[in-house]
Amino acid sequence: MTVKIIQNALNEHESILPDDMHPVLRRVFIARGIKSESDLELGLDRLLPTTTLSGAHEAAKLLHQIMAQSGRILIVGDFDADGATSCALAVRALKMMGSKSVNYLVPNRFDYGYGLSSAIVEEALKQKPDLLVTVDNGISSINGVAAANEAGVPVLITDHHLPGDELPAAAVLVNPQLPEDQFPSKNLAGVGVIFYVMLALRAYLRSLDWFNLNGLVDPNLAELLDLVALGTVADVVPLDQNNRIMVHQGLQRIRAGKGCAGINAIIDVAKRSQSQMAATDLGFAIAPRLNAAGRLDDMSLGIECLLADNPQAARTMAKQLDDLNHTRRHIEGEMVDQAMAGLSDILEQDESELPIGLCIFRQDWHQGVVGILASRIREHFHRPVIGFAPSQDDCIKGSARSVPGLHLRDLLAAVDVKHPGMIVRFGGHAMAAGLTLHKDQFERFSDAFDLEVQRHLGADDLFDVIHSDGELQPEELDLELAELLRRASPWGQGFQEPRFDGEFNVLEQRIVGERHLKLVLSAGEGCASIAAIAFNQKERFLGCKKVYIAYRLDVNQFRGARTLQLVVEHIQTV
Repeated sequence: MTVKIIQNALNEHESILPDDMHPVLRRVFIARGIKSESDLELGLDRLLPTTTLSGAHEAAKLLHQIMAQSGRILIVGDFDADGATSCALAVRALKMMGSKSVNYLVPNRFDYGYGLSSAIVEEALKQKPDLLVTVDNGISSINGVAAANEAGVPVLITDHHLPGDELPAAAVLVNPQLPEDQFPSKNLAGVGVIFYVMLALRAYLRSLDWFNLNGLVDPNLAELLDLVALGTVADVVPLDQNNRIMVHQGLQRIRAGKGCAGINAIIDVAKRSQSQMAATDLGFAIAPRLNAAGRLDDMSLGIECLLADNPQAARTMAKQLDDLNHTRRHIEGEMVDQAMAGLSDILEQDESELPIGLCIFRQDWHQGVVGILASRIREHFHRPVIGFAPSQDDCIKGSARSVPGLHLRDLLAAVDVKHPGMIVRFGGHAMAAGLTLHKDQFERFSDAFDLEVQRHLGADDLFDVIHSDGELQPEELDLELAELLRRASPWGQGFQEPRFDGEFNVLEQRIVGERHLKLVLSAGEGCASIAAIAFNQKERFLGCKKVYIAYRLDVNQFRGARTLQLVVEHIQTV
């Protein structure tokens, strides 16, 4: 795979940032379109109002109607970190606002698949709910909603996935992706959508004097922003200003020791510093441990951890999540090795023979890990990848990952139109999607997928592009700048963490953790040595003395000491 490193453009004449701002931070912000200090204000008073999210007020009225009748509300969640945080937030918020009966049901991905399926509705009806509320799913659940309606149970759908041509006949739909929706930010994660619904519910209940009449304390929903921050970062949605506000405020609560017991416990078992938490830690240390429950077992464990108020109980569940994550990483490593070995023959003969849209499948692969596998293979070859694993009823389930410029869900829809019946079901986002096929359709689908991808991508699109904020001077390579960048803003999708590039001398190198390359570098003669790590790049072990790298500044925490570390994202010999 060829990598292009492109310097971020600077339009400093358009910016009025303070003159005393660190020059590196200044150019980083300018490159991300920040024009003034107001663009960096992340107070809750700058959140977009709930009134602009279509369906939120109607959802509030429906929830109040059920609560006023002491009805049973059942939350139907999803099996990833966004779904788990969404579910925990809904349960916590509804209880804070006086719901006398709220419970949740999360489908086991291996038995029921994704979303509000008819089978899940059948399970849900056993609890005799008066209202079903979906979080982070439901916008494509035509049959499931129909089954609930037939049983006389209304459905409130809260989701952020792209809708299809047909919408489910739910009592209320709340989704910023709906065509008629006027909400300015289309980037809410599932947890962001349900948070906005809960804000709308609180506003509606206040208008009815609900809290005084029922002897309740007017709830402070900001207490739930730790869940919003975790789910938003975990789902890799673009961090526009509205999402940055919620992530920033959630991180502030976590750092101040005001996070929920479950998140605090996962931070502890992940050996991270609670007071120094950054969005990067949420994405790379906390979310994977929460996701491990849904990938290998049952996300109920993750949700129960997030709902726990007892620190000891939360710690016990967090340790179980940590153990599951270690198992997940082992399975993932074996699957990546198998996949790479299976592709090596093609690459050794002629790389041009590798499909542009790549589908891979093995009978012994695990459903819960093929998404991570697809990500690893996508990173290696920089092309859209779908990893498949066996499912029930002679079907296989695929998890797809895309590259910039290719909208996966739209592409799968195009394949479905051209080949009716070949795909059993599908759904997702621009960059990630899921689908189910009958196993005997794999080869046919692989060809159709590759052909459709070729309509959108050519050879020139198969370059991995790294956007860099330029070169750092030797004196700028210090812990102080690394700490400043960690604290500066929530970084993430669409508001990328600062990256830099430059040449370094290689003083030492070794492989650690079987897959990672540990380096000691120097920016030049007479310069101090700097620790660096290249994750999942053991094949980059080289005997060279000088390298050109693209990297992020990071803070390594070990035995209470904090030191500068470079996280290497691309490395080549000089």
